[in-house]
Amino acid sequence: MSIRRAKPEDVPEMIAIYDHFVRNTAVSFEYETPTVEEFTCRLSEHITLYPWLVWEENGSVLGYAYAGKAFERAAYAWNAEISCYLAEEICGKGIGRKLYAAIEDILRRQGVRKVFAVVTSANAPSVAFHKALGYRETVTYTEVGFKQGKWYDVIWLEKQLQPLGQPKQFPIPWEELK
Repeated sequence: MSIRRAKPEDVPEMIAIYDHFVRNTAVSFEYETPTVEEFTCRLSEHITLYPWLVWEENGSVLGYAYAGKAFERAAYAWNAEISCYLAEEICGKGIGRKLYAAIEDILRRQGVRKVFAVVTSANAPSVAFHKALGYRETVTYTEVGFKQGKWYDVIWLEKQLQPLGQPKQFPIPWEELK
């Protein structure tokens, strides 16, 4: 059992995990599961600046977490968005907490000050999970996502990773961390 950097070779296993959420739930607002090419592109784009980690057991990827841009403009550079998806068999075993702790540590060392989680109202366990990790609910956009014949809210939660203060530099890419 280990946490390690995601690799392009992990994409099929990550898609297998994500596919359940796309096809069977409103946890993801995607209607179609991304192809290997699309998912590989997402991975490549994220890791230019932010961490993407996997949970591996016995040579199999059973979960993953990643961070990405929370917003587009330069003044937002000290913020990130975080996401995590786990295979059903490891839910409730503390793996999500371990992945989040690893991602948050990397984000702190990069210079990120605040991290956001964006959760659908279809995922009450995720809202509870984030609150247990010190995230606080900040905004709810009501009935903004339509999936599986129903409207869902989107809830933004945030966590301060370090004091805001006056930054001396932009956050550094995670690949540059020692």
